[in-house]
Amino acid sequence: MDSEARQHVIDCINTGIRLDGRKTTEYRTPIKVETGVTKNAEGSAKVTIGETEVIAGVKMMIDKPYPDKPDEGTIMVGAELLPLSNPDFELGPPGIQAIELARVVDRGIRESGAIDGKKLCIKEGEMVWIISVDICTINDAGNLFDASSLAAIAAIKDAVFPEHKDGVIDYKNLTDKKLPVSKTPLSVTVHKVGPHLIVDPTTEEEAVSDARLTVAVTEDGEICAMQKGGNEPLSTEDISNMIDLAKEKIEELRALLG
Repeated sequence: MDSEARQHVIDCINTGIRLDGRKTTEYRTPIKVETGVTKNAEGSAKVTIGETEVIAGVKMMIDKPYPDKPDEGTIMVGAELLPLSNPDFELGPPGIQAIELARVVDRGIRESGAIDGKKLCIKEGEMVWIISVDICTINDAGNLFDASSLAAIAAIKDAVFPEHKDGVIDYKNLTDKKLPVSKTPLSVTVHKVGPHLIVDPTTEEEAVSDARLTVAVTEDGEICAMQKGGNEPLSTEDISNMIDLAKEKIEELRALLG
């Protein structure tokens, strides 16, 4: 973004009315959550926030448990930033952006204890379920963090176990048994632009963001994870205000899960 365009974005935020007419704490519309969007996953969801679109899919496999947790399964989150969604994304191994996106989403789910790992155990020390959540971008118009967090949780809640016998999975036949989900953490990312705090930035606004804080919160209001991004430091007051704003906006997103 050239300096003139950058200044125009900042000038709009300074007035309290952004380029697209929203206030600083408003999300784009529509915000939609659709589940069961693909037949080849055990659970899936598509999330739309304005023009940003992401899909999350859940795949399950059976493997040996980690030696230090012989009676627990595990969850893994990966993200693929497809060039079709943003010309700045490139084919090949995951880059820094994809790795950070996956880690932020993974941390909120893992640290909240959203899935009971012990209930993923099939035979202690021998066989457990490994839950893989894959996030793919369809269109990146900003705020992939919040869209991906919402899509991942919606896909997890949609997922059911496939049939299996002696460690062999029959992916063509699904059971009606849901994943053992005990909590539903969601994330909101608050950006600081100059003295202003904004949510749901467009790609143009992300380019002028000084710092951001992603806050993951469970349905009982417990903060389970935070991730700071951007080059500028945040004061204690900044962090407190960003957390308060994130908690408020998370409740709006949670209402979409049903």
